Amino acid sequence: MIKQRSFAPLRLCVRLIHTLNQQRQIITAKMKNPKITFLHLIPKLIPNFIMFLATISMPLNFFRANKVLAQTVNTQASPYHQLQKTLITQNPTSAALEVSERGRTRALVDLLAKRLSTTDDSSVPPGVAKIKQVAKQQNATLVEYSIQTDDLTVEGKRKTQESELYIWVIKPTGEITFRSVDMKPLWLKEKTSLTDLIFQSRQSIGVSGGNVKGMIKVEPTAKTDSKEKLQKLHRLLIQPIADLLPTQPNEHIVFIPQGSLFLVPFAALPDANGKYLIEKHTISTAPSIQVLDLLYQRQQQIKGVAKDVLIVGNPTMPSVSPKPGEKPLQLSQLPGAEQEANEIAHLFNTQALIGNVATETTVKQRMSQARIIHFATQSNHEFEGMSIPGELAFAPSSQDDGWLKSEEIMNLNLNAELVVLSSCDTALGKITGDGVIGLSRSFFAAGVPSVIGSLWSPSDIKTVLLMTKFYENLNKNSDKAYALRQAMLATMKKYPEPRDWAAFTLIGAL
Repeated sequence: MIKQRSFAPLRLCVRLIHTLNQQRQIITAKMKNPKITFLHLIPKLIPNFIMFLATISMPLNFFRANKVLAQTVNTQASPYHQLQKTLITQNPTSAALEVSERGRTRALVDLLAKRLSTTDDSSVPPGVAKIKQVAKQQNATLVEYSIQTDDLTVEGKRKTQESELYIWVIKPTGEITFRSVDMKPLWLKEKTSLTDLIFQSRQSIGVSGGNVKGMIKVEPTAKTDSKEKLQKLHRLLIQPIADLLPTQPNEHIVFIPQGSLFLVPFAALPDANGKYLIEKHTISTAPSIQVLDLLYQRQQQIKGVAKDVLIVGNPTMPSVSPKPGEKPLQLSQLPGAEQEANEIAHLFNTQALIGNVATETTVKQRMSQARIIHFATQSNHEFEGMSIPGELAFAPSSQDDGWLKSEEIMNLNLNAELVVLSSCDTALGKITGDGVIGLSRSFFAAGVPSVIGSLWSPSDIKTVLLMTKFYENLNKNSDKAYALRQAMLATMKKYPEPRDWAAFTLIGAL
């Protein structure tokens, strides 16, 4: 039997043909006015016609999500960006926003829609009315970014450069505002780019990262240089929309990044007065507005199904080869992760899995019954040969090698409402036109609506305070974004450097 959503591309085409027909009828009516010629009406047809071509050229394997979850789809980015540029001059607050959504996370959307098993076709990209509905339902201000590029001549050479940043702000009231930021001065005057600035900002606070927690240490640059680079990111990403953001600190903002913006520690962006964004707002991120909606639906679907709390900390570490062909070396143990796990377990009146007990096989068996899953361990997100980057370290046994890989995770059937990955770089992965391919996406594919991951390798010891405070607040208030904000603010008081408190981000359902 063929499932209904298999016809999603066909339905999109039919909908666009209907729109084109409506435009034809409008033209026929207006042609009766002698002052309006057919040439006057051509611009109204162009956006619909381009959208039609973009839709019918969309590869059908986008809708076979199990096979393409890790597929790089940068080939789709250029047509969608060109279409956005065309529509910006026509209708920036609706049509261009719809196209921005249409070009994101198509493989993940179809997989999540399939898991929800809804009667309607949830994989069809949302129209502007649906986008407004999501903002209202989430009671959050949604901020969607889209990086535009152009082929330009720089120092006599033809290069593809970031030329403009499109930003849409969708309020819970349904109001949509569009802003754009000219990126050309970055490389014309400062000889840099947005992507380079993001990497420089991370390096300046000592968080360029590494494969394994604690293995590679990057010293921060001067404190003034660190704050200056983060403030520059604030000027580009936040300042142009600051007047549109909520005034109350407990109101939610959900950032929808794109490309290198997935690497930005939004919480640690300081304004001109040095006040960090997390001090003024409760924030989270999502791969797309449609994914946010699907994860919310999944959250409602599984609420109360699982009861247990699974906490794992400092398992007996497996071995890993520093380089292909070299002798495997056992990873170092994490005493802070063990303390973290035990303190969190105490809050939930349960027992953490520690040391030899925390085998990969045992953990996998326990995951299916857990409402909350917390892993404080080593991780690796650049494993050679993996189609989906990312793996978590547990104690090896006769039944496993101790490495729980992303491919294994995405094939699990989980009912957990929250997974916390207290390890290095767990919010990262392969950045493609379809978003970030890594551990967080694998947990979404497995049915988890909310993941807290890290943007770099956090301190083993200092993370104990942040995670303990997070669960203390979560036990009082089920709002995960609120709990993470409170934990960051508490950690900031003791450890004021952003690298010590801003590593973690909530992705997905609030």
